[in-house]
Amino acid sequence: MQKQKYSVNQHLIETILSWVRSGEIAIPEIQRPFVWDSTKVRDLMDSLYQGYPIGYLIAWRNPHVKLKDGTTAEGKKILIDGQQRVTALTAAILDEYVIDKEYKRIKIKIAFNPLLERFEVFNTAIAKDHSWIPDISKILSGDVDVFGLVEDYCNKNEGTDRKTIFNKIEHLRQIIKKQIGLIELESDLDIETVTEIFIRINSKGVVLSQADFAMSKIAANENYGGSHLRKCIDYFCHLAISPEFYSRIIDVDKEFTTSEYFQKMSWLKNEKEDLYDPDYNDLLRVAFTSEFNRGKLSDLVSLLSGRNFETRTYEEKIAQESFSVLEKGILNFINETNFQRFIMIIKSAGFISANLIRSQNTLNFAYILYLKLRAQNYNQADIETYVRKWFVLSILTGRYSGSPESWFDFDIKHITTKKFNEYLENVENAELSDAFWNTALVQNLNTSVASSPYFNVYLAAQVKQDDKGFLSKDITVKDLITHMGDIHHIFPRDYLKKNGLKRGQYNQIANYVYMQSEINIKIGNKAPVAYFNELKEQCENNILKYGGIKDIQMLEDNLMMNCIPAFITTMNIDNYEEFLHQRRSLMARKIRDYYCSL
Repeated sequence: MQKQKYSVNQHLIETILSWVRSGEIAIPEIQRPFVWDSTKVRDLMDSLYQGYPIGYLIAWRNPHVKLKDGTTAEGKKILIDGQQRVTALTAAILDEYVIDKEYKRIKIKIAFNPLLERFEVFNTAIAKDHSWIPDISKILSGDVDVFGLVEDYCNKNEGTDRKTIFNKIEHLRQIIKKQIGLIELESDLDIETVTEIFIRINSKGVVLSQADFAMSKIAANENYGGSHLRKCIDYFCHLAISPEFYSRIIDVDKEFTTSEYFQKMSWLKNEKEDLYDPDYNDLLRVAFTSEFNRGKLSDLVSLLSGRNFETRTYEEKIAQESFSVLEKGILNFINETNFQRFIMIIKSAGFISANLIRSQNTLNFAYILYLKLRAQNYNQADIETYVRKWFVLSILTGRYSGSPESWFDFDIKHITTKKFNEYLENVENAELSDAFWNTALVQNLNTSVASSPYFNVYLAAQVKQDDKGFLSKDITVKDLITHMGDIHHIFPRDYLKKNGLKRGQYNQIANYVYMQSEINIKIGNKAPVAYFNELKEQCENNILKYGGIKDIQMLEDNLMMNCIPAFITTMNIDNYEEFLHQRRSLMARKIRDYYCSL
C-alpha cells in the first residue's frame, strides 16, 4: 500500500498569518517582487468577504535536522505555492510592506464601503469620500473600537442605519476566521515526487523548476544568511539586464548595499554587454556544478537541507558546509574578472551576438568549464582554447539540448577526474568523426530555419575569419551582424517563387548570406547568371553597381569566403538543387576548419 505523500487540512486565515509571523511558515518569495496588481489584492479580499474559495496553499516541510549537540531541530514549512496570496493577505490584513515590481517597498491599502459592500484600492478620491473606510487592516487587526467606528461612520454619512453598518463591519471582521486549505508535503519526499505532486495539484499549469525549490531553500534559511544570498542572486540577474537598477537597490535596500555581495556586483552598473544575461536558474546551475561537482540541482536542494547521502539523515553540519560552498560558487560567478574574461572567450570564437546563441545551457556549461579550469590552475591560453572548442562542440552536437542535467553531471565528473585535454580528445573522436563532418553536418545544414545552430556556427566562423559580406569590398559579416544587417538570398526569393518553388525550398540556409541591403535591392529578382554577368562587366569597366568589388580576383575571393561554388556565375533555376548541395559541403568544410583553428 502506497504511503500518503501529503496531508490536507483546513486552517483559519488568522492561524496561517500567525504562523507566517512566527516563522513556522517561511515564505521564500517575501523578499522578491510582488507581481500581483493591487486590484488582485482587492479581489482576493472580496472573494473572502463573499465566502468564495481562494484555493489551496502548498507547503513542504523541511526535514528534521540533527544539530551539533546531538539534539534535533524541527523543520519549518516552506510555502512553495501560494506566496502571492499569502503576501496579499499580509499586506491587506497585517498592513505589512511588500516589494513591488520596481523593487520599491510599498504598502497596499484596501478600502471598504459598507453601504455598497465593495472593496477598492485606496486612492485620493476614496480619501475624500466618507462612505469608504480607508484601510480594512485597522478593523481586521482588532485595534479599533467597532462601536466607536460605527458611530463615527454614521455621523459622517447621514441617514445610514447603525445596525446595518455594524453588521457589515462584523461580517468584514470574519474574513480572518475564514478557512483556507493547506496541503503539507512530507519532508522525506524527493524533489521529483514533490514536483509531480505540485503539477497534479496545481490547476493553473504552473511548473516549478528545481531552481525554484533551491531558491526557496536558500531564502528560508536564517542561520546561514539565506536571505542575503538569495537577494544576491536576484539582484545580479536583474542588474545584468538593467544596469540602471543599481540606483534602485541603493534606494530601497540600504542594508544589502553594505554587504560583500553588493560590492562584488557593483561593476554591473556600467555594463552594457548582453551576450550572457543569466537568470537565477543559470546562476544557480553554474555555481552549484562548478563547486559541488554535481549536475543535478535536486542534489543542491538536499544538501542545503543537510542531507547525508550515505546515512540518509539530515545534519546541520552538512547544511552549513553546503551554504558556504554555494556562496563561494556564487561569488565566483558574479566576479567581474571571471565574467568578463569568459564573455571575451566566447566572443573570440565569433559569437559576438546573443542572437547566435540558442542554447543557454551550452553557455552555462562553458562558464562552468572556465571556472573549473581556472580553479585547477590551467594555463590561461589553454583555458581559452578549451572553452572555445567545448562551446562550439556542444553546439554542433546538441550536447545539452536534451537531458542537460544528466550531461552536466556526466561531464563535470569526468572533468574533475582526468586531464581535460584527454577528455576533450575522447569526446572529439566519438562525436566529431569524419562521418560527422562529411555527412551528418552537411545533412544538418539542409534546413530552412535561419536560427539553426549549425548556421550560427557557420556565421561565427565567418566573424572569426573576418569575412566580408556577400559582394562587399569592405563591410564584414561582423559589421552586418553587429549593426542588425539582414540575411538575404543568393538565388533571389522572388526569382525562385516565380519558378514554382515553395517556401521550404527557397528558404534554405544554403541559400542565405549576409548582404548589404542596397546590394540586395540592385540584384532584385535576377537569376545568378544575370547579375554575375553584370558583376563581370563591373570588374572590367570599373563602373560600380553591386558594392565596391572592382576586379575578378576580389570577386573570386569573396565567393570563396562566403562558401559559394565558383560556377554560381553561370547558374539559373536548373542548377539550384546542385548549388544547394555544393554550398552545404563548402559550409561544412569551413566549419571544420574553423573548429580546428580554435
